[in-house]
Amino acid sequence: MSRGLFISFEGADGSGKSTQYRIFAEYLKQQGYDILLTREPGGTPISESIRSIILDPGNKEMSDMTEALLFAASRAQLVSQVIKPAVEQGKIVLCDRFMDSSIAYQGYARGLGDCVRVINEYAVEGMQPDITFFLDLSPEDGRKRNKAAGKADRMEQEAIEFHDKVYRAYLSLAEIYKDRFVVIDASGSVEEVQERIRRSFIERQSLRSEK
Repeated sequence: MSRGLFISFEGADGSGKSTQYRIFAEYLKQQGYDILLTREPGGTPISESIRSIILDPGNKEMSDMTEALLFAASRAQLVSQVIKPAVEQGKIVLCDRFMDSSIAYQGYARGLGDCVRVINEYAVEGMQPDITFFLDLSPEDGRKRNKAAGKADRMEQEAIEFHDKVYRAYLSLAEIYKDRFVVIDASGSVEEVQERIRRSFIERQSLRSEK
C-alpha cells in the first residue's frame, strides 16, 4: 500500500480556513480519494478534552507555556492515534491547523521562541504536512469576519496586536518552508478561494506524479 498524503490548512483567525478545508474535502471525495478530516486542537477524545480547556474564555489565567504544552499534548495524541496511521493506510488526511500554528501563536506571538518548535518536534514524531495551504488574509479583515459571525473563543479575543504578530509569523514560515507552503489569497468569495486551492492542489499533484 502506497503512502497517503497529509495536508494542513493554516491561517490567522477569520481567514476562512475551516470553511475551505471542509469544502476541499468534499471535492476530493468526489474525485475518488479516501479522505480523513481532523482538526487542532482536537481530533481524538483526549485531544478534544484538551481543546475545551485551551479555548475556554474563562481560562484567562492560563500561562503562555501552559498553553503551548497543552497544544503539543493534544497534537501528540492526534498524530499517534489518527494522522500517522491514516497516512500509512494510504489516505489523504486534511487537518485544520497543525504544528505551524503553535510556532506562529505561541512561539512568535506569545514570545516563547524556538522552544515551541522543539517541543512539537517530539510531539509529531517526524510527521509533517506534505502540503500546507496558508489562507492569506489580513488580521483586520479576519477580525471583521469573526465579528460578523459572532465568534469569540479565548484565542480570538486577543488584541489586534497579537493577531498582527501571528500573521507576520505565518508570512515568515511561508518563506522558510517554501517546499510545502502554498500561499492562497483568502480575499474574495468562498468559491473564488476554493478554486485557488483546487488549482494549486492539481498543480502539486502533477509535479508529484512526474517525480
